[in-house]
Amino acid sequence: MDTVIRGAQVADGTGAPLTRQDVGLAGGRIAEVAGPGSLTGGRVLDADGQVLSPGFIDMHSHSDLQLLARPDHLAKVSQGVTTEVLGQDGLSYAPVDDTVLAALRQQLAGWNDDPPGFDWNWRSVGEYLDRLDRGIAVNAAYLVPQGTVRMLAVGWADRPATETELARMKELIATGMAEGAFGLSSGLTYTPGMYASTEELVQLCRVAGERGGYYSPHHRSYGAGALEAFAEMVEVSRRSGCPLHLAHATMNFSVNQGKAPDLLQLLDEALDDGCDITLDTYPYLPGATYLSALLPSWATEGGLAPTLARLSDPDTRERIRAALEESGSDGAHGVPIDWAAIEINGVRRAENAALVGHSVADSARSAGKPPAQLYFDTLLDEQLGTSCLMHVGHEENVQAIMRHRTHTGGSDGLLVGDRPHPRAWGTFPRYLARYVRELGVLGLADCVAHLTGRAARRLGLADRGLIRPGHAADLVLFDPDTVADTATFATPRQPAAGISHVFVNGVAAIADTHPTGALAGHSLRHPGRGR
Repeated sequence: MDTVIRGAQVADGTGAPLTRQDVGLAGGRIAEVAGPGSLTGGRVLDADGQVLSPGFIDMHSHSDLQLLARPDHLAKVSQGVTTEVLGQDGLSYAPVDDTVLAALRQQLAGWNDDPPGFDWNWRSVGEYLDRLDRGIAVNAAYLVPQGTVRMLAVGWADRPATETELARMKELIATGMAEGAFGLSSGLTYTPGMYASTEELVQLCRVAGERGGYYSPHHRSYGAGALEAFAEMVEVSRRSGCPLHLAHATMNFSVNQGKAPDLLQLLDEALDDGCDITLDTYPYLPGATYLSALLPSWATEGGLAPTLARLSDPDTRERIRAALEESGSDGAHGVPIDWAAIEINGVRRAENAALVGHSVADSARSAGKPPAQLYFDTLLDEQLGTSCLMHVGHEENVQAIMRHRTHTGGSDGLLVGDRPHPRAWGTFPRYLARYVRELGVLGLADCVAHLTGRAARRLGLADRGLIRPGHAADLVLFDPDTVADTATFATPRQPAAGISHVFVNGVAAIADTHPTGALAGHSLRHPGRGR
């Protein structure tokens, strides 16, 4: 054995009751699981009183750039994440050409930044995965982003794809899957992915499904049309035969308070009818995105330059304001904007730093201008590169959904900005602290299964997500009485408490609560085998 973890209370990822055991590691794998005190050799780590679980799998991550820019990735390894799924919400950086990459760098700056001097030396999915393999702290899986694919084949026009364009999109998805992607993602409140019809999505999902992948959509509405949007995704899955994983499956905004049971009934009926459906959530009430995402889709058609031109035109501004404040834009989930619920949490220009941590309503009041005017002025000044929090969630919905039989965990974590959402640093320990220990919404073994074994099954990772001999040694050792998220909205970049060790492929990324800087992670290539 390289390492023996002795006498841990093992939560093996299946949901079975905890048992006290020794776990031996060798060559990056779990070599043996046996009774306490029975294994010897190598380094012995006394785990008495602590829980050993498989490494947590972040099913919805936005680390696409920051994992490369800061490969030690403390935000995730410090909370026990050993694998994360990138390429989310239909918008990421592979496959691309030079034109699409330039547009994405601008559009996604509020999510991922656009680091000066960064080396953008890939264009295909396979090349991006190769770049990850130069050295990263965690393992990473990738989804082909449907919005990016539409940029390549159709551009930024709000219209149906032609047969030639549809064939091109299918080809791009098939190639991405062949190069290692695990499926397809969509962002159906983001341009240009939102321009796809149901039929177009069915055709694209069929390509992913036939190759063993799954579909992970950010669907068309989490607000006024949420149930209809969820139902559309179930229909896409039925018609295409592609398994469905619902990203950040929340019921938000005032119109959906107390309506989680309606969503769960929809999903249970589909599951009982034979559909293959899973979901993920984060254990917080606010959401987060880039500030320009709230704009109506017609206002962003064509990309950056046309969008800025519309925001500069007084008549068009008024039309946008009416869509935001009176009817509710599709970008804002069909609900009229409550500017008091929209908090700016990241800007790119130092001149706008005073906006951070305040709602649009409060900042507008201080500036003596209407909230919509401050919103438009900020987008123009920041060239759309601004991020925000949306305080639109409901605790009863969060708890109901996390109890569901197909639930997994996803941080949806944005790592950049002045005050990023604390879910980027705190999602997984928060499940264990607040929803297991404090509130008892989930049992400990059950919660660990949500965050590990269930997620591995969705990804088809036959050798991860469980504590079993032969499985990859992705492991987390934590104190069940003290494990906690310490990241807050005021100070979001804070590592978890109560996690003493994190192993990635058998190498300690956290040892005795301290980061080691180890880069033992790598890309995972569909169907779930690392290189």
